[in-house]
Amino acid sequence: MDFQGFFEDELSSLKAEGNYRVFNNIERRKGAFPVATRHEDDIETEVTVWCSNDYLGMGQNAVVLDAMHEALERCGAGAGGPRNISGTNHYHVLLERELADLHGKEAALLFTSGYVSNWATLGTLAARIPGCIVLSDAQNHASMIEGIRHSRAEKHVFAHNDPDDLDRRLSQLDPDAPKLVAFESVYSMDGDIAPIAEICDVAERHGAMTYLDDVHAVGLYGPRGGGIAEREGLMDRVTLIEGTLGKAYGVMGGYIAGSAALCDFVRSFSSGFIFTTALPPAVAAGALAAVRYLKVSDMERQRQRRNVRRVRAKLASMGIPTLDNPSHIVPVMVGDPVKCKRISDWLMSQHGIYVQPINYPTVPKGAERLRVTPSPVHSDADIDRLITALSEIWSECALHRKFNVA
Repeated sequence: MDFQGFFEDELSSLKAEGNYRVFNNIERRKGAFPVATRHEDDIETEVTVWCSNDYLGMGQNAVVLDAMHEALERCGAGAGGPRNISGTNHYHVLLERELADLHGKEAALLFTSGYVSNWATLGTLAARIPGCIVLSDAQNHASMIEGIRHSRAEKHVFAHNDPDDLDRRLSQLDPDAPKLVAFESVYSMDGDIAPIAEICDVAERHGAMTYLDDVHAVGLYGPRGGGIAEREGLMDRVTLIEGTLGKAYGVMGGYIAGSAALCDFVRSFSSGFIFTTALPPAVAAGALAAVRYLKVSDMERQRQRRNVRRVRAKLASMGIPTLDNPSHIVPVMVGDPVKCKRISDWLMSQHGIYVQPINYPTVPKGAERLRVTPSPVHSDADIDRLITALSEIWSECALHRKFNVA
């Protein structure tokens, strides 16, 4: 087989479809977010980032940075091994306690990323619970899908955010079989929010466990940043909550929170936990500081919501199409991968505005978009520049059909 030819042909197909991903080489500036430096062909330009998952700017927060510097001086760079072989640092233990408290659970368990925490936990639970049947929301994240697939457990996909369809599917299964219902709170591309209470009602009627991926909500919702489940007073009804430290908390890592026995079970049997190097102590210290800070500070959340409202209102006034949703995610709909990339490139080259195009397979074909994430550190001037630039390109499209978007 001509392996290199195969690789090149597949990449050429991606490029022709408009689905080839190009990484923008940017350098975040300490204390200046959302401003960053873009590097291209040995040329540096200033850009404003509008697509970061550092939703609250905590990656630049002085409390977080000071904690990381202190831990680096105390512990050095790496953890030195996996958690069970010299890699458990005191900062890991403190962070797990803080996360358990955040979600009102007995325990928590750290992973190296949100992807790994989903893949490892779902893969372990569904594989090791005898006869486990998984009910998975149709729009669950790839990490959840891969974990369920890895488990080789029986799986049924229920219609997105549809408790009635979930109920119908559960009703058709053996009532004595162990079942696990896996779903998200805030869905990252459309920004819609799951009916958690109704899903819990259905799961409880059928004796099923509930697994809630809350990654796009932790830090952002609830009085202490415990996510949508905290905001709606439902944390005690969810069997297991999975979250991330790489979005609203501004650092990196993933975790689960649940009963002590459940977390210990995953710790003891999950290869994705056992056989990987632990998070560096400085990263754990930064996450610990961020979680503690957002438990008591609501200023960042309030300002973010204000900026989200402002961006939505201005886009609507300009007639620029967005998906309506109740979350902090603002999807600007384009509907074509090539045009989406062209608009993204134009915003960067003409206005220094960085909004990554979102194409298939992240979203369905025909649903390509710019995913805008207003943060508390975007200024009113930043917002006005974004709206002016988008209005300009949309007007250009309407007058000359240059890109024929929307």
